[in-house]
Amino acid sequence: MIILAATPIGNLGDVSRRLVEALTTATVIAAEDTRVTVHLLKALGIDNRPKLISLHDHNERGKAAELAELARDTDVLVLSDAGMPTVSDPGFHLVDAAVAAGVVVSALPGPSAVLTALAVSGLPTDRFTFEGFLPRKHGDRVTALREVAAERRTMVFFESPNRLAASLTDLGAVLGTDRRVVVCRELTKFYEEVKRGTAAELAEWAAAGVKGEICIVVAGAEARVLDLPTGVAEVLALVAAGARLKEAAADVSAASGLGKRELYEAALQKKSGSPAPAKPDYSDLPLG
Repeated sequence: MIILAATPIGNLGDVSRRLVEALTTATVIAAEDTRVTVHLLKALGIDNRPKLISLHDHNERGKAAELAELARDTDVLVLSDAGMPTVSDPGFHLVDAAVAAGVVVSALPGPSAVLTALAVSGLPTDRFTFEGFLPRKHGDRVTALREVAAERRTMVFFESPNRLAASLTDLGAVLGTDRRVVVCRELTKFYEEVKRGTAAELAEWAAAGVKGEICIVVAGAEARVLDLPTGVAEVLALVAAGARLKEAAADVSAASGLGKRELYEAALQKKSGSPAPAKPDYSDLPLG
């Protein structure tokens, strides 16, 4: 059996009784970082010395089938460094291989940065989407944000503290500087902090530098009815952030109900600085 086990995301007191029992009796542990697992065992005072197998992003595909076969006869406890395996952590390819091989997959539920951030955010929780880490590069990040610009559900992202300010700036440029955003830092730890505001406000706050593990929770897009000049301004803002004009027009159209072609042509004229072509006037032409 493959057993996916959630580990604390910061506070060791969040270890479940089931996880302690599993760590105490495990004979094989597949761990994202075996050093972290050794530290966890010591911190919990567990004397068990199971076989530790490294399972991380760079080797999981190659080891998945082998571990799935091992799990036919021996329970394999799967741990990420923090939270639930497979959630922006190793484990998915192993689960995929186990399912394909008919090996049972189970889980020991526990701490989750995604759900914790969502719960404390104060944003709607009835429908949400988890988007993982934003891309590192500005252009790729803008593209990813454009793809969710019209998303109506609350969105949860992971982010590096070193890229937080840049990501919030891009988020404001693409989704709107007034979009409601919550940054959750060091959840469950001593320096836990939850900052709420607009994308613009939090980008300014983060510019001074932020440390720790970061979750960003973003309010979903509201249904809007825009006039054409406002829609054109939003299209041009997306273009300024790196989007192609055609794609920016499509995004604003999807979010506002304005015509895609109408937005594209009006934005193109505005961008080029040329006035809209006048309709031909045939009133003075002879009829015969």
